[in-house]
Amino acid sequence: MGEYPKIRSRRTIDISPWMKVIEREVEFRAGAKPELYHAIGQQDYIAIVALTPDGRIPIVQQYRPAVERKTWELPAGMTEAGEDPARTCERELLEETGYPAKAVHALGSFAPCTARLSNMVHTFFVETDWRPPGASVEAGLELNLVSPAELGAMIYSGEFSLQLHIGALMLAGMRGYLNLADFQAR
Repeated sequence: MGEYPKIRSRRTIDISPWMKVIEREVEFRAGAKPELYHAIGQQDYIAIVALTPDGRIPIVQQYRPAVERKTWELPAGMTEAGEDPARTCERELLEETGYPAKAVHALGSFAPCTARLSNMVHTFFVETDWRPPGASVEAGLELNLVSPAELGAMIYSGEFSLQLHIGALMLAGMRGYLNLADFQAR
């Protein structure tokens, strides 16, 4: 009698160029009253774990209205329609930090929140080249270069708190690009 649950209807409400609300009517079993579920629809985005030639990790700080404060994060950004995520990675790293990519390694693509978001986050480990003299940082961002131990301390203190980016660091460790023991408090 068919597979359940079934999507009985789907409606998309445009909120802005960056966000949509997707309403789905879901029937969980034959004859059951359908239930409404809502999700946020947005472009896929990327998260970048980069390592400079001197072994530091670039992080950026910016004001985030959703949490009403400045946050430290990995370089990241939304993919442009039809843009290859690896190309987005190179572009965003250069725009946000001034560091050019020397080698880009895909860490995987994952759902950032299966309960409320319909997009994917593509994670990358990037070996950077040296930052050219006079390279700029995107307006509104502050760049910091930290050692793994310094970043670990920022995670433990809550100063670096974006779970998606902490997960990207874990992926870089799982794939052998970082030693996660280096992030432990000393």
